[in-house]
Amino acid sequence: MSDTPAINVPGGLQDGPRSAQADNVARRRVLLKLSGEVFGGGSIGVDPDTVRSVAEQIAAAAGQVEIAIVVGGGNFFRGAELSHNGMDRRRADYMGMLGTVMNALALQDFLTQAGVDTRVQSAINMHQVAEPYIPQRAIRHMEKDRVVIFGAGTGLPYFSTDTVAAQRALEIGADQVLMAKSGVDGVYTADPKVDVGAKKFDHLTYDEAIVKNIRVMDLTAMTMCKDNNLDMLVFGMEGDGNVTRALLGEPLGTVVTP
Repeated sequence: MSDTPAINVPGGLQDGPRSAQADNVARRRVLLKLSGEVFGGGSIGVDPDTVRSVAEQIAAAAGQVEIAIVVGGGNFFRGAELSHNGMDRRRADYMGMLGTVMNALALQDFLTQAGVDTRVQSAINMHQVAEPYIPQRAIRHMEKDRVVIFGAGTGLPYFSTDTVAAQRALEIGADQVLMAKSGVDGVYTADPKVDVGAKKFDHLTYDEAIVKNIRVMDLTAMTMCKDNNLDMLVFGMEGDGNVTRALLGEPLGTVVTP
């Protein structure tokens, strides 16, 4: 039996000491938000090639950066859209939460194949497939170079995954929220697909985004980030290695600050 003492942290006992790197160097810690559309590759369900590519880009930064991920479920269900078609909003939102867990498990599988130790934490108890969501345990995993994927939203209806991303980032003490977008490489003055004169912002404040009605993320999430001095990077998924670059803190996309 090992003589290394167990360390008692909220959420349970964790064996072994922190690595020397974690003890001596304050590494960058980030929360990556991936939409459900990323997992579907533009269609319903999970596109293996797309998820494998994302996983490999995350794996390239794992160990250099502490990484947590919030995933959406729009490639399976969108609670708001289902409710607009007559379904009870609460039930529709719970269906969407289950979709996020399916995406989390898919990403975990491809990260494991890429050699990255990964944990899925769910806000809804489902012990056979995921750990319960415990912030301090998530932090401990990241300190041990594990990637943590958060599924099932907040476990409550009426909350978007944008709000979940902001909330989880604050709870785990992330340095920055990374918002991965499909089809656009940052924040623009208008929709660049519609307005050819739209100009890209390199930097933007939350107040400017709110006043100009630029929907970087939903208003609740932006307000949480603003009030708690949390920076955000909005970047495009397209481009070789963009996810890795964003995780490592390289300049790209649009930086949004308080």
